[in-house]
Amino acid sequence: MDAASMVDEQLVPRGITDQRVLAAMRSVRRHRFVPIQYRLSAYYDGPLPIGYGQTISQPYIVALMTQLLETEPEATVLEIGTGSGYQAAVLAELVKHVYTVETIKELADRARKVLESEGYTNVTVYHRDGSYGLPEHAPYDRIMVTAAAPRVPDQLKDQLADGGVMVIPIGPAYGVQVLRQIRRVKDDFEWTDREYVRFVPFTGGVSQSEDE
Repeated sequence: MDAASMVDEQLVPRGITDQRVLAAMRSVRRHRFVPIQYRLSAYYDGPLPIGYGQTISQPYIVALMTQLLETEPEATVLEIGTGSGYQAAVLAELVKHVYTVETIKELADRARKVLESEGYTNVTVYHRDGSYGLPEHAPYDRIMVTAAAPRVPDQLKDQLADGGVMVIPIGPAYGVQVLRQIRRVKDDFEWTDREYVRFVPFTGGVSQSEDE
């Protein structure tokens, strides 16, 4: 299976309709972002381990979160949880610049290397605790969080621009979470819960004992 087949067989039938998102999913070479022993499975509809207890999300979830983010070509995006770098590459096809933060140094270094080798010059990878965001480049037009949190970190809310959109899985660690789409309107935050998902938890400063 290749990226084109992945889109036609897994994404379109499940309601991914944004043509820009579908084009990005066709363009990014997903197999480059998974460990070599899993490359034959790179385009199948499931998550894959990338080491250090982390995974690369299944293609449908990547496409769904990207569609919910409602990207625009001139947007700047903050991604929390670089992981393999695959989601950052998909976003880089759609926006002006992606700032992505990873708490595990080995994953940050690996993702940076792959993104550079794939020619993505509009992605900047940081190794730090993502629960605090990246205030030096705020505000962001869009924020995507690819790890589960029990609540939306206030630091991320503060770094979202007026009119901006955030997508984040909310719920317990190692359980079922809900994918929440949040829109900032001045100092208010409107949100809609979209779909149930399973993500690895935040490994930074967001306490798993706190509720939204």
